[in-house]
Amino acid sequence: MTTLTVDRPRRTNGHIPPPPPPTRGGDGPDREPGPRRPLLDNVRLAMLFLICGEVMFFGGLVSAFLVLRVTAAQWPPPLQPRLPVGVTGVNTLVLLASSVAMVAASRTLGRDDTRTLVRRLLLAAGLGLAFLLVQGYEWIRLVSYGLTVGSGAYGTTFYTLIGTHAAHVITAVTWVGVTAWLAARGRFADGRTGAVRACAIYWHFVVALWPVLYVAVYLV
Repeated sequence: MTTLTVDRPRRTNGHIPPPPPPTRGGDGPDREPGPRRPLLDNVRLAMLFLICGEVMFFGGLVSAFLVLRVTAAQWPPPLQPRLPVGVTGVNTLVLLASSVAMVAASRTLGRDDTRTLVRRLLLAAGLGLAFLLVQGYEWIRLVSYGLTVGSGAYGTTFYTLIGTHAAHVITAVTWVGVTAWLAARGRFADGRTGAVRACAIYWHFVVALWPVLYVAVYLV
């Protein structure tokens, strides 16, 4: 005949020991909390590290330009053409408008509206391309007026700073175009939009960098 034994609390020196601490399991208030989602995914975190490196890179270029600018006896040098301040100022507004379009595109990510997302991404890329075309036209005019890379520190620093930024805009426009193509194919319909947000971060960085260069190179 089998007897059932019931585990009873063991007495120690006449006292019942306290119950063990809760394991925080089950469905009660002491259940184990679920894993927290990170504030930034790996793609956007890597993008922020990249931008920090870019900020230091452009900071060095702008600092070198300002040192040359301050120590020069006359700036611009004699017989060198003046930079197109007015046209470039209007072109700056075009680039800033592209950032507004990118913000509008980012707001559609959680609404399952692929068509609007693609349209706004293409609008941002189109405005960025328009910015590049105007810059290229102005460069052709400046070269025809005699401002080249070999025109001393004036031409070298101008084309280095502005050309480096133009290369970043080309990269950003290409990235946005590829992102729009992937969005049109339903790549981000499952809610994994980290790549789109990383692209937006890079775009905003390139746009925000231009007013700094415009003031330092064209206005100072």
